[in-house]
Amino acid sequence: QVQLVESGGGLVQAGGSLRLSCATSVSIFDINVMGWYRQAPGKERELVAHITAGGSTRYADSVKGRFTISRENAKNTMYLQMNSLKPEDTAVYYCSAVRYGAYGTSWGQGTQVTVSS
Repeated sequence: QVQLVESGGGLVQAGGSLRLSCATSVSIFDINVMGWYRQAPGKERELVAHITAGGSTRYADSVKGRFTISRENAKNTMYLQMNSLKPEDTAVYYCSAVRYGAYGTSWGQGTQVTVSS
């Protein structure tokens, strides 16, 4: 398992920006895929974006063009830059990681993002 610690959530007005960070307890080179998920009240957890070890990315349609996922290998950290935030982006955001050779997904504790209209 991988220990993941998110930070960077908070309250922002619509149209604003936030950057989430996810620090890993192991070398990021040991991780195959990392991702960001979110869960709004009363809704299921959904994929926001993920990034592979090779740098390939995938985004939910709802965030394309507004969010950018990236990895900083030297700091063993993944980021989610969120621009043009909308009230519907309000949710708890979770970091995830799948380690090479591991079964299952590791999850962070979550960080709250609230976008006011």
